[in-house]
Amino acid sequence: MTLDDYNSFCASLPATTHVVQWGGAHVWKVGGKVFAVGGVGSGQLAVSFKCSQMSFAILREQPGLRPAPYLASRGMSWIQRQNGESMPDDAFKDYLRESHRLVALKLPKKLRAELELGL
Repeated sequence: MTLDDYNSFCASLPATTHVVQWGGAHVWKVGGKVFAVGGVGSGQLAVSFKCSQMSFAILREQPGLRPAPYLASRGMSWIQRQNGESMPDDAFKDYLRESHRLVALKLPKKLRAELELGL
C-alpha cells in the first residue's frame, strides 16, 4: 500500500478529517479524535492504528508489526504496521475500519449523531 492508497482509503470512511502534523505524519481523525497515523520512512509506509486488546496481544508478535511508538508506551492498544510482510492490504484495511469504529464509539452520543455515524 502506498501513502496515496492509505490516504484514499481513510478518506472513504465516514466523517473523517485529514491533517499533516507532527513532522509530516498523515493523521486521520473521526470527530476530532485520531484513528490512524501514517508516514513514509526509509521508503516504506508505516501506519499506526488503534485495535482491541486481544488484537494488540496477537499483532505485536507478528513480523512487520510492532507496538506503536509513543501510543503503546502509554498503555494504549495501538499497533504500527511497518510493512506488508505479515498483514496483506485487505486485512490492513479491515484494521483501519475497526480503528475508525473503536474511536468513533468513544465519541459523545450527540457528536456521533451529528456526524451520522450510526453506531
